[in-house]
Amino acid sequence: MRGKKTFSHQFAVSIVFMGMVSGMLMLFPAISRGQINIGNEQLKLNYQQPKEYEIAGVTVSGVKYLDKGVLIMISGLKVGDKVKVPGDSFRNAIKKLWDQGLFEYVNISATHVEEQSIFLNIALRERPRLSRFSFNGIKKAEADKIREEIQIVRGDVVNDNLIKTASNRIISYFTEKGYLDATVDVLQSPDTSKANNVILTFDINKNDRIKIYNIDIIGNKNLTEQKILKSFKNTKEKGAFKPFDDVELLIWNSIGAALKFNFDSVPIIANNYINENIKIRIFKSSKYIDSEFDEDKQTLIDKYNALGFRDAKIISDSVYRHDEKTININVKVDEGDRYYFGNITWIGNTKYNDELLNSILRIKKGDIYNKEALNTNLSFNPAGMDVSSLYLDDGYLFFQAVPIETRVENDTIDLEIRIREGKQARINKVLVKGNTKTNDRVIVRELRSRPGQLFSRTDIIRTTRELAQLKYFNPETIEPDIQPNPVDGTVDIIYGVEETSADQIELSGGWGYGRIIGTLGLSFNNFSLRNVFNGNAWRPVPSGDGQKLSLRLQSYGKGYISYSVSFTEPWLGGRKPNAFSVSYYHSLYSNGLSKNNPLRSSFTIDGITFGLGKRLKWPDDFFSLYQAINLQIYNLTNYSSIFPVGDGNGKYNNFNYNIILSRNSVDAPIYARSGSEVSLSLELTPPYSAFNDKNYSTLTENEKYKWIEYHKWKIKANFYTKLIGNLVLSTRTQLGFLGSYNDQLGVTPFERFYLGGDGLSGYNNLDGRELIGMRGYGNETITPDYYLNSNMGGTIYSKYTFEVRYPLSLNPNATIYALTFLEAGNSWANFANFNPFKVYRSAGFGIRVFLPMFGVLGLDWGYGFDAVPGIPGANKGQFHFSINQSID
Repeated sequence: MRGKKTFSHQFAVSIVFMGMVSGMLMLFPAISRGQINIGNEQLKLNYQQPKEYEIAGVTVSGVKYLDKGVLIMISGLKVGDKVKVPGDSFRNAIKKLWDQGLFEYVNISATHVEEQSIFLNIALRERPRLSRFSFNGIKKAEADKIREEIQIVRGDVVNDNLIKTASNRIISYFTEKGYLDATVDVLQSPDTSKANNVILTFDINKNDRIKIYNIDIIGNKNLTEQKILKSFKNTKEKGAFKPFDDVELLIWNSIGAALKFNFDSVPIIANNYINENIKIRIFKSSKYIDSEFDEDKQTLIDKYNALGFRDAKIISDSVYRHDEKTININVKVDEGDRYYFGNITWIGNTKYNDELLNSILRIKKGDIYNKEALNTNLSFNPAGMDVSSLYLDDGYLFFQAVPIETRVENDTIDLEIRIREGKQARINKVLVKGNTKTNDRVIVRELRSRPGQLFSRTDIIRTTRELAQLKYFNPETIEPDIQPNPVDGTVDIIYGVEETSADQIELSGGWGYGRIIGTLGLSFNNFSLRNVFNGNAWRPVPSGDGQKLSLRLQSYGKGYISYSVSFTEPWLGGRKPNAFSVSYYHSLYSNGLSKNNPLRSSFTIDGITFGLGKRLKWPDDFFSLYQAINLQIYNLTNYSSIFPVGDGNGKYNNFNYNIILSRNSVDAPIYARSGSEVSLSLELTPPYSAFNDKNYSTLTENEKYKWIEYHKWKIKANFYTKLIGNLVLSTRTQLGFLGSYNDQLGVTPFERFYLGGDGLSGYNNLDGRELIGMRGYGNETITPDYYLNSNMGGTIYSKYTFEVRYPLSLNPNATIYALTFLEAGNSWANFANFNPFKVYRSAGFGIRVFLPMFGVLGLDWGYGFDAVPGIPGANKGQFHFSINQSID
């Protein structure tokens, strides 16, 4: 009704030139004469012979909030213009004003006529303005998102178009969420506090989300319906668990097939029954979204094409109601014939011969015709080499390879791949844009693409990875902009980056081992040491040079305090990626009595580490080598209750050398989808016992371990495999071994392994013990003889993890992913007892949240399946909190 009313207004004011003070409208086309009242006079209008006047003045009435001069200009009626009365000038003026959408009433009248001059008035009634708007029937989070969708703001003119557009966008928003029956009613009320302002209330009823009851595939012969439905990534049938529905038919049909000796059909009958009655949805709910359905249909065609059915097509599809809450979908396909590759010939290749190109293409005559594999092996193969990479990594930026089907006979297709090599392109400029905090030199030293070099696609991909590994930029938005110049054979490369917060703060309080622990940690991961004395650089700390400064303090009052400081320069000397680091740490654990009290007991550790890391070029440049020298001094006073050996007094020195060979090829540091992390480490002390003639069997334990000696080996491997989309499988394994040089001395009580729980180290890490997290079990409970309070730890451990991850948010300011896991592990007192298959098992789920300020925070629930001897509550359901992947 509102639309009809608007149209009638426009019709009335557009076809008649109105000047009637009395308000009469002449709407009868058969009448050839009309009149306009001007005071007490009447201006006779002859529609067949209009009279010309000169506009002597134009005024505007009824407007409070708009500029009158601008409105006169919009109307096109200017003083001095000649107009015919009646005539098109007034009809056009009314249309121009009406088209602005600002008015609900437009009228032009003559206020005075003097001979050939006419004075006009434009009478307007403004539409109301939007004062505010609100939503009923939805949650606050949904309302916040819809505000962004509808794109209306305070002060907008409220008209039918605004209301209709906003309502349609709201309905579209919920339709995209699967709420196909969503409705919107708009209530308009005046704002009593502001003249000519209204308040809009959007009354939203989402109704139930419409799910898909059944998807019926028609015409498929070479692909089963189940395989087709699995290929649909987004369009899924609703979950069902009806294992006993129609079970009698399952039994009857199976028996019938067996009696006919048709045993091959029995598994098919059972499989169809299971697929029909048991549909479990974990990662994708059932909902219908039109755009996603279109994507899934194209996915189906791609699947057929990959199987050789290059002419496969969808003949028709239909969506119709099953009941109030569900719909059915029918998809009719025409598979066509299956094709095979015939002869493949190369034309235009001068740089590389046919034999080499065929080996990279990896397609032979007689293979199933797979256009996707053809294009992948020609253009870009993320899992291996392709023909384009061969050329593009050697500077041939303008290279093209176009496959042409030259002959199709029966089921065989011959191909001719036409190569246009072009000239080699050299890099002219390499630019970086978007770094507002990080200094250019920090980024430039990570670039593999340099001016003057031949263009290389591999260098660009690797540079993108290296920039992401810095953790200073959003890895999801690092995008190289390649700008070729065919005229001079050069190319400019621009790397666009988006800065994120790299610094982290740890501020926490917790309960553990019967005590309340407070922790404060600061990590400045993009620090600038050279600007420490530059007052202008403190915003809030000097940054931009890629150095790392970490400070940490942990305490629970007088009894325990620990602090540490470390600094890392990733490019020592500024020319090569040699990372130099130095760190110092101190911890004190005591009974809280004063130093002068003879009953005081304490355990202090002081340590300093100097490390040097280096990137290697062999076997490939994903390898790195880290070496460090560590000095630790353990000082005990009356502390036999905690320390497992000796009388609780004395000093123990640990001077060791550590070397780690690692390879890291993950594509992203926070949420990796591909690549691996593998490391082999060795930590060893000098074999002091080999340099003296002491009989260690007769020495006290204080004397035995004054100079600690051992060798510790560790292997860690983590492989990431993309399953579907962003669903990732992380496969991890760890193995550690602590050995001795002298059988008389035995394995040191220091540096042992303690398995189980969250893996968080802190005040209980007094004897250099290494805590290995394992979910589903209590802290350190999977440790040899732990229930006897021996406190000795293990000398060997192994741990295996299968973890499936799915991201809930990839926003660099709040990366969130959920996970589910299977885990197994154990630790042993000595190598003689080691059995890698005798492990404690667990399963569970969890969530990880990466916040730039705090790092990676984790919460997991694990269920330990195997009881731990002597510790009844060590397994079964356990919650675990972790910081910076301590549990991983």
